[in-house]
Amino acid sequence: MAKPSTVLFLALISLLVALAFGHEKKKPLVVTYDSRSLIINGSRELLFSGSIHYPRSPPEMWPDILKKAKGGGLNVIQTYIFWNIHEPVQGQFNFEGNCDVVKFIKLIGVHGLWVTLRVGPYIEAEWNMGGFPYWLREVPNITFRSYNGPFMYHMKQYTQMVIKMMKKEKLFADQGGPIIMAQIENEYNNVQLAYKERGANYVKWAADMAVGLYNGVPWIMCKQKDAPDAIINTCNGRQCGDTFSGPNGANKPSLWTENWTAQYRVFGDPPSQRSAEDIAFAVARFFARNGTLNNYYMYHGGTNFGRTSSSFVTTRYYDEAPLDEFGLKRDPKWAHLRDLHRALRLCRKPLLWGTPRIEKVNQNLEITTYEIPGTECAAFLTNNHSKEPATINFRGVDYYLPEKSISILPDCKTVVYNTQRVVAQHNSRNFHPSKNAKIVKWEMFQESIPTMNDLQVKSKVPLELYSFTKDTSDYAWYSTSITFDRRDLPMRPDILPVLQIASLGHALLTFVNGEYIGFGHGNNIEKSFLFQKPVSLKSGDNHISMLAMTVGFPNSGAYMERRFAGPRGITIQGLMDGTLDITLNNWGQQVGVAGENMELYTKEGSRKVSWTSFNGNKGPITWYKAYFDAPEGNDPVAIKMTSMAKGMVWVNGKSIGRYWVSFLSPLEQPTQSEYHIPRAFLKPKNNFLVVFEETGGNPEQIEILTVNRDTICSAISEDHPPHVRSWERKDKQFRAVVNPVKTGAHLTCPDNKVITVVEFASFGDPDGACGSFYLGKCVSPIARKVAEQLCLGKKECLIPVERGVLDEAGTDSCPDILKTLAVQVRCSHPNKKNN
Repeated sequence: MAKPSTVLFLALISLLVALAFGHEKKKPLVVTYDSRSLIINGSRELLFSGSIHYPRSPPEMWPDILKKAKGGGLNVIQTYIFWNIHEPVQGQFNFEGNCDVVKFIKLIGVHGLWVTLRVGPYIEAEWNMGGFPYWLREVPNITFRSYNGPFMYHMKQYTQMVIKMMKKEKLFADQGGPIIMAQIENEYNNVQLAYKERGANYVKWAADMAVGLYNGVPWIMCKQKDAPDAIINTCNGRQCGDTFSGPNGANKPSLWTENWTAQYRVFGDPPSQRSAEDIAFAVARFFARNGTLNNYYMYHGGTNFGRTSSSFVTTRYYDEAPLDEFGLKRDPKWAHLRDLHRALRLCRKPLLWGTPRIEKVNQNLEITTYEIPGTECAAFLTNNHSKEPATINFRGVDYYLPEKSISILPDCKTVVYNTQRVVAQHNSRNFHPSKNAKIVKWEMFQESIPTMNDLQVKSKVPLELYSFTKDTSDYAWYSTSITFDRRDLPMRPDILPVLQIASLGHALLTFVNGEYIGFGHGNNIEKSFLFQKPVSLKSGDNHISMLAMTVGFPNSGAYMERRFAGPRGITIQGLMDGTLDITLNNWGQQVGVAGENMELYTKEGSRKVSWTSFNGNKGPITWYKAYFDAPEGNDPVAIKMTSMAKGMVWVNGKSIGRYWVSFLSPLEQPTQSEYHIPRAFLKPKNNFLVVFEETGGNPEQIEILTVNRDTICSAISEDHPPHVRSWERKDKQFRAVVNPVKTGAHLTCPDNKVITVVEFASFGDPDGACGSFYLGKCVSPIARKVAEQLCLGKKECLIPVERGVLDEAGTDSCPDILKTLAVQVRCSHPNKKNN
């Protein structure tokens, strides 16, 4: 078993070697374009791109993620530049660790991939303030993303800094680097009308500024129908083959910069899914309609570490992407799209140089051909009906098309791929409690509840939360004092006054005379909320304290600099004289909680207070600390937080992000239960774990988990096409590379593991999904035995979908049905015992 320290050492060596090779001089590339495609060194290119954001994973993960991206058929990586992590304080820059964008871009080049650099500076990206640093908000007279002098000055300064850095490191393609395209602004058409003529003027200014700073590669603007002549306007969405009206210039290509592989989640959301079949259909349709670049947003989403996510966005980001949060291949999405890229590459020459022709057979059926007379031809057969399959006659041959699908014929004869027929394997993600990483000796420290006199900042009314915290903390204390005599309070014992707080968001805890009253919060759609709870007041002085919270700053919409949060109106109802408004009662305030300011999440900071053994007290605003050893093996690591409620977790002083498991989705489940701990954050022994719990939970039930996708499956019917790898185009000839070409279930274990158990195998009419298959009415008695004979002990195997192989001779009980082979196996290292 490899030790974690060994794994990290090898990853570091790999990274250093890669970067060393990255300094090797490469030839400059000339990147131009016309109405058909980008042209790189005189050659048209089909571009398959994926968004991978460097701050959302540690550098130690980058090589493996990029290797898998290239293995998935990508040739371009798209990333934003995140202004607020690089210049959190005006004039002070950070390009270290997972902020080292130069290292990331060089590593992309080492892997033989190109880059689309989205400079922004507005990026949205479900990132805090859309990438803008907080200090920009306080520039006098500023209006974000408008023809506004202060904003344009700082935007140009920042853009100039980024371009200068890229030029200095020779990262643009015309310098021999991997950057073939750059983007300025981001989805501006969404807000442009709000700024009227200043919006149109800003678009022109931004384009001129970008091209003026660097014109060695093409510039783009996404979702910008009125992009200036020097800028390519591109599509974002799920179905750009149908929704994109096309570029706004005769000499601009059709590019798809954001093909959403699912949907980001906010706390309180149910699961977000988008099938591999739907994505593949959309991509095939876009390329069939003259598209030549598709970018998956996201290809690897990663993790919103620390406080980097925007309002209410979960710590896990685009986990449903082809590479999940942990960097594991999510199949069939990863593999089905890989196969699509291969199928489209088999059509490369006719797609890029051929003459397109579209024949509408009827409302739902369509034939698209790209043909170079006398040489090559490629065809796309489309069935756009979402429920019904169809047969289409093309050049004298009938082709069966499943519902909502496209078949790709690289020679206008042979179906090598159908978007609805997934030939690639599936997998299922497993979380296992670690044997080695047992958490020992939980200790706790509970925050004290401050009163008005304890808080230094005084004001008549509660200060606005965003501008008060200045994005340095999620938390701010507010406290006021009020004196009652007995005649002010209800006389009946069954009636209590009610404290009502109207808040602009995002959440708050309330205390009266040091006693916890309750928790209230908004949501991503309606951040404002009304908190109402009965309270026990006493004769004499009463202290009302609130811990107000943000859950990320907003990241989208017009006039972002004019957003507000925090308590705005506070009243006490049910007093003998009626309702008392205490909003203007004078307030004491403080940014952050004491433990945060003392950095209790670090070993050094934790020594500043006295901790006590956890005694079962599940009170609010409590810090917990413990230790654990690194989990066994090399699989990714997560922490299960379902016994807690809301707060933040640190491991060895590094924040792995916010958790919020008490905010249930409509399915009565947490939106996110497990939180990623990168192995790069861990030591072999005594990892320091700190949890700040806001509302109350039981730390003794927190678990350290390992994560794998060692359950792999295939579900192949007799009418599935053979694997696209069965063909190649070589020496201008399209040909089969195997004889005979057969349909089969292909299974491959990850990470040099082998197939150790066949958990399910059925040939007939099985149903279900990977991890939950079940038998139908038609069952072959030998299917499992065949699977075991062909697969056990192997890293990969092929099971032919043939009745002569999977059915016993003379015992076919259902000869008249179209049969399916469903198989599920488990992979593990060959020297490990299986439970």
